[in-house]
Amino acid sequence: MTENTRTIEQVGVIGLGTMGAGIVEVFAKAGLAVVAVDGTTELAERGRGFLEKSTGKQVQRGRMTEADQAELLGRVTFTAELRDLAAADLVVEAVPERLDIKREIFGTLDGIVSDQAILASNTSSLSLTEIAAGTKHPHRVVGMHFFNPAPVLKLVEVITTILTDDDVVTSVRDLATQMGKKPVVVGDRAGFVANALLITYLARAIRTYETGHVTREDLDAAGRVGIGLPMGPLTLCDLIGLDVAKEVCGVLYNATHDPSAAPPALLEQMVAAGRLGRKTGQGFYDYGEQADDGSPAGDVVTADSVEALATALSGDGVTVELHQGGDNGRLAEVVRTAAADQATIDRARASLLAAEVTPVVGRDRAGRVRDALLLPHLNDAVKMLDSGYASAEDIDTAMTAGCGYPRGPLQIIDDLGADRVLEGLRAMAAETGEPALHPSPLLVEHAAAGRPFRG
Repeated sequence: MTENTRTIEQVGVIGLGTMGAGIVEVFAKAGLAVVAVDGTTELAERGRGFLEKSTGKQVQRGRMTEADQAELLGRVTFTAELRDLAAADLVVEAVPERLDIKREIFGTLDGIVSDQAILASNTSSLSLTEIAAGTKHPHRVVGMHFFNPAPVLKLVEVITTILTDDDVVTSVRDLATQMGKKPVVVGDRAGFVANALLITYLARAIRTYETGHVTREDLDAAGRVGIGLPMGPLTLCDLIGLDVAKEVCGVLYNATHDPSAAPPALLEQMVAAGRLGRKTGQGFYDYGEQADDGSPAGDVVTADSVEALATALSGDGVTVELHQGGDNGRLAEVVRTAAADQATIDRARASLLAAEVTPVVGRDRAGRVRDALLLPHLNDAVKMLDSGYASAEDIDTAMTAGCGYPRGPLQIIDDLGADRVLEGLRAMAAETGEPALHPSPLLVEHAAAGRPFRG
């Protein structure tokens, strides 16, 4: 343990939904005694069930013995009483994202835990300063933002305020490291690092879908295959929950007044209609239904290579543009103009699929589909770096360890070339006039100097 840290041997977790139960598991696996609290005995028992189910699956897969599971469960006490947290050295709140609930809980904890206990919030977007301001000892309040599923994803955002004591931050950061996590220490700003970048990317993707220029399947393919992300943006929205995405969009927009962060109209309509994603069975996709890849039946054009195939398919109002392949395969953008007929587009799609290339059909617009998703996202990361909020390493760590990116956004810029990213953004900004697409001055500097962000 480093200097100026507090001893943390017993922890408490308040809120035992999927996220809270996952945090309990992380602490218990690290050998800590855990007091797990929810609002009623039934909810506390539900939390126990989540933990038993999660660890039971690990036993079945050979990742944990039954003895290890029993030992882990023995370290956790489930209760409906906040007063059972009296001996905790650290309490992590993981209740729903409502400021009034969180402030009430922290105010109550003031009269239960010792003055030396650390109070942490797992908030993903709310102001930690406002949460801390309602307590008697705001200097001991810190953010400890885990990512779902907490036992799997490595990132922990450690959020500080202007009131937080340095030893509190050091203690939480060191604890996260000891548990095998990758902590990133940042200040109190809407969305912090990961959500500030991710949710704005998702909002832009939804707006792209709203235009009707691309299908939901092709938009997701552009993110998954073209960028190399674990899943496409619309699929990810459904997994997160459209209500959650809308709420975080609102928090970001209220804090920044950046139109890019505002909840898209389609997102608001879907939430109002109760289409919240996987948890309701319907979101951008209907779950349980067989997805149609949109491949038409018909003759398949063959060629000696994918490059030759792309050339052969181009014409009659259609251009096929190839992207370099990655772990998720290779992407080809079928760019259609008003002169293209559906038969030509269908033939191009079928031929590319037969060649094991993923086709994405979109209109002839600057950035096409892949870059229209990717380049503004990269620009946002550079803007965050330029603001001094987080380092290049921390930004990339947040997106790889917290969102499953194979490479961080600044590393992606280095791989593509800052000049290539700059050129694409300028073309998109010139066509749309959208202020958010104006390249960051720092990106312009790196492109001019040929200097990498992570080199």
